Amino acid sequence: MRAETKPITRVRFALPSERLRPYVTTYYRTDITCAVEGTAVEDYLHPEWPNLRIIPEGMCDAAIGTQPLRESAIFSVSGPTSFATRFRLRSGRNWGIGLLPLGWAALIDANAGDYADQTADGMADLAFTGFHPLVTALSQTERSFEDEHALIQAHIEGMISQSPKHSEAINIINAALVDPELTNVTQLSERVGISVRSVERLCKRVFGFPPKLLMRRQRFLRSLSQFMLDPSMKWLSTLDYRYHDQAHFVRDFRRFMGMNPTAYAKLDKPLLFAAAKARMEIAGEAVQGLHDPQPSD
Repeated sequence: MRAETKPITRVRFALPSERLRPYVTTYYRTDITCAVEGTAVEDYLHPEWPNLRIIPEGMCDAAIGTQPLRESAIFSVSGPTSFATRFRLRSGRNWGIGLLPLGWAALIDANAGDYADQTADGMADLAFTGFHPLVTALSQTERSFEDEHALIQAHIEGMISQSPKHSEAINIINAALVDPELTNVTQLSERVGISVRSVERLCKRVFGFPPKLLMRRQRFLRSLSQFMLDPSMKWLSTLDYRYHDQAHFVRDFRRFMGMNPTAYAKLDKPLLFAAAKARMEIAGEAVQGLHDPQPSD
């Protein structure tokens, strides 16, 4: 494809208010302009926490893991993922809301484990009715990035003000998962002050996966994020120190991304590299799964 006919992509991020930072990672708007009719931008999204996306009809096709590509719903809800998400975007604009586990627990009356590695039609699923007025407002009119961000922020502020308080254990587990010094479930149990069995139940219900898989995913994301920020790096230079060797990392890469690191490095990543840098600039992390729910600043 000639340079002048390549799609124009823009990804912008905005932080939630101070009050919402334990619940929301970022808000983000993606604008795509395809100069040639029928063309699209294709990329792979790494494993992450839940995301809510408001997407114009026909703009996006997506698939988690080995699932077949299918058209995304106007209000597409992705639960926590442990596999890569392949997506294809055509011209248009869409908004995303990244939720931390506490955000899922506070805003959605459903077990995160039931939505793990799955995508739901948020307009058809009763668990997400609280967001329907927001989806309608964003779908019916096009405003500035700042005005739409303010609209999203106000809506979620209102939902949180009506939400019951939730266990501090959720925040403690989330904070522990972004700590590279955490190595096993026993340590996690000690930090939270509840039994290993209780940690396992809470992780499955709110975080979507067993704690061992969550820690394995976090280790992988720490390595992947280094490459996202500097793709000129050799994989060996990106490895989290918890990996025994490169073969250990390659096994995890295949588990989470569905391909080996060499194949992934060769792929064009028109959105993910740009998104990683933009997210890093505004939020301090290149990938959503590494956001600290208790930032020091």
